[in-house]
Amino acid sequence: MVNKKNIYSWAIYDWANSAYATTVMAGFFPLFFKSYYSADADVTVSTAQLGFANSISSFIIVLIAPLLGAIADVRSLKKRFLFLFAYLGILMSAALALVNQGEWQMAAFIYVLGNIGFMGSNTFYDGLLPSVSSDKNADFVSGLGFALGYLGGGILFGLNVWMLQDPTLFGLQNEIEAVKVSFVSVALWWTLFSLPLLFFVHEKQEKNVQDASPIKQGYLRLKATFNKIAHLKGLLLFLIAYWLYIDGVDTIIRMAVDYGMALGFDSNNLILALLIVQFVGFPATLLFTKLAQYWDTKKAILLAIGIYLFIIFFAVNMDEIYEFYILAFMIALVQGGIQALSRSYYSKMIPKNHAAEFFGFYNFLGKFAAILGPLVVGLVALYSGSSRVAISSVAIFFILGAVLLFFVDEKKIAKEVKSVLK
Repeated sequence: MVNKKNIYSWAIYDWANSAYATTVMAGFFPLFFKSYYSADADVTVSTAQLGFANSISSFIIVLIAPLLGAIADVRSLKKRFLFLFAYLGILMSAALALVNQGEWQMAAFIYVLGNIGFMGSNTFYDGLLPSVSSDKNADFVSGLGFALGYLGGGILFGLNVWMLQDPTLFGLQNEIEAVKVSFVSVALWWTLFSLPLLFFVHEKQEKNVQDASPIKQGYLRLKATFNKIAHLKGLLLFLIAYWLYIDGVDTIIRMAVDYGMALGFDSNNLILALLIVQFVGFPATLLFTKLAQYWDTKKAILLAIGIYLFIIFFAVNMDEIYEFYILAFMIALVQGGIQALSRSYYSKMIPKNHAAEFFGFYNFLGKFAAILGPLVVGLVALYSGSSRVAISSVAIFFILGAVLLFFVDEKKIAKEVKSVLK
């Protein structure tokens, strides 16, 4: 049964784990990696190292998410798997505080594990969306999660930035200690605000549980679903389109700060720009979901892709720090909207009793894109010696994704999926 308590308990988890996305993935880790963990490396080399670390963690999720999603569906294990991965991310976030200067290999290793925890938990979090929403309010519920994520992640990130700007006010010796304490604060925040989902979101139990091992059951369902998706041309078209355009979104999220540092911008300004993204992103995401409700979900996604193409053009040609602030504002307008609407758009096409499994494929493609994007940026940076050329390479993914998305018909796909899965 869909009710407000379920909706808000589910959505608040985005508030919880977005602290990792803002403080660790987008904010302090890229800065700290360049200036502390990998301080002696050339800027293009450290860009490549960070890009490869992001790609490795995404590749591991690509390998395991679909099978674990299938197992979660047949044995009703979405919440258990969500928290298994969440606690991995929580522990690794805290563990970053133990890594010393110059130990970039250890920092990258812990970061990879933390990303696996963060992305893995999101697979099962997404899989619970159909359980707490209906087709009518899916856009709103999905958007609420992302909006709360921006607000919650922004609040903690703002506190962490304050700690970085004035360490002695918080009883800390220097900026290095402030960053390390910030990593620990993410772990505590993530733990605390994941509790409402743990206690109040009740997963529907699978009735026909067989005696076979969950791995075997999961594998058989995964194989069957893979065969069905291969024949669901409409759904497959959307998944490929999503894979392409979300590549650009994820790459910009992970590499924006690194790009700003490569252009020589001051790290304090880059951090403040990230705060703009968080607090502008909160209302902008809600407005984008309202736009989808009154206009059309697919058209709203295409609009966001068009804005992202302009963002890339703007980024390639910027030279001044004020332009980075403008860039951050533009990203904030569309980042949460395109993610939230993509998730809700997909949830309308799939059956609820196969949600984790189908979202396993959804995240499979999303994270496979997160392998390719940072990898392309890293390789182009190494071979061209230009961060501007590297970031411009992301545009091709948005263009191809938009072209394919144009031909997607979600209502026709939903009917096709129901008929095939009967």
